[in-house]
Amino acid sequence: MTDQQNQENQPAAANSEQPAAPLIINTQYLKDLSFESPNAPAIFVDMKQSPDVSVNLDVKASNIKDNLFRVSLLISAEARYKDKVAFICESEFCAIATINVSPEHLEPVLLVEVPKFLFPSAREIIATTTRNGGFMPLLLNPIDFMALYINKKQQQPGAAPATPANEDKKKED
Repeated sequence: MTDQQNQENQPAAANSEQPAAPLIINTQYLKDLSFESPNAPAIFVDMKQSPDVSVNLDVKASNIKDNLFRVSLLISAEARYKDKVAFICESEFCAIATINVSPEHLEPVLLVEVPKFLFPSAREIIATTTRNGGFMPLLLNPIDFMALYINKKQQQPGAAPATPANEDKKKED
């Protein structure tokens, strides 16, 4: 083999820096967890069927410095049987993430992609906590974070609906 062929077989970026990964989850952690069963032990005697459960979910993000962000997945669940609260479970599960994307992609990465990494652990924490509280484990269904993000964008005053067609139209302007 000639020297020229050897050089052609070498990786092109061998001496140059590789671009930074677009998303790095540096750490995940449980920031807050609360469980209460205000009507225990009576609720366990009174309950003849599964309670009605309502779940609220929110995603928040904040900049720590430069391209380092904190993303919080907040989940609140309340179970009621007739007119009594069976349990209230609230959690805030977070990630510290390094984001290396262009500014127009930052918000979707923070509010859609990072929560996808957080959700399985947050779901397990909620299920374990409700089970340890004496109830059936609350198994949260998978969340479509893109739909949640689009819905949130549409609810902002003066915002055009965030659909792929509108995104393409914005690029043309």
